[in-house]
Amino acid sequence: MRIIGGRSRGLHLAPVGAGDAQAQLRPTSDRVRESIFNLLINGGHGNLVQGARVLDLFAGTGALGLEALSRGATSATFVEQGKVALALLTRNIALMRAEGETEVRRRDATQPGENRGTGYDLVFLDPPYGKGLGEKAIAACVAGGWLAPAAVIVWEEGTAPLPPAGLDLIDQRRYGDTHVTLLRMPG
Repeated sequence: MRIIGGRSRGLHLAPVGAGDAQAQLRPTSDRVRESIFNLLINGGHGNLVQGARVLDLFAGTGALGLEALSRGATSATFVEQGKVALALLTRNIALMRAEGETEVRRRDATQPGENRGTGYDLVFLDPPYGKGLGEKAIAACVAGGWLAPAAVIVWEEGTAPLPPAGLDLIDQRRYGDTHVTLLRMPG
C-alpha cells in the first residue's frame, strides 16, 4: 500500500500484516483509491481535493486521508477506534511527516458527538460492509455539524447504498466488490 499521487507519491505506508479480523481492517486498494481520486480531481466537478478540510471516518490505516493531503488538502482529521488500526494510522502519519496537518480522534465514527469547529469539505466513509454503519455515521455527522455546506462524501460499501434524505447523488461506480458513492450536502 502506497501513496499514489501528489507530493508524497510513491511513499510506502506501514504494512497491515495480519490486520485485525475483529476490527475488519480492509484497506482500500491502490487501484480503487486511484479511481476515487480521479473522480474527485478530474470528474467534472472541479478539483474537490485541493484546499479541502478532510474528515476520514472509519479511517483504518488512514490511506484515504493521507492521499488527500498528498494531493493538496489542507488538513485531515481521522476518526478510528480500533487499537490495531490506530497504531497503523499513527505510524502512517509519521511516515508521511504529516503530524502538523492531521488530528486523530479515537472514537466510534457512528457517534462522533458535536463538532466544535468548522465543518469538513471532503469526507471519506469506509465502514465495515453490510452493517448499516455508513448511514448511521452520515446521520450523526449531519446532526453534529461535521459537514460544511456543499461537502462531498465518498462512501465505500459492499453494495450500492441509497443516498440518505437531503444528500444529492453525484456519482456511483463499482470496482470489483467495492461500490463507491459520491454524495453532496446541500449548498
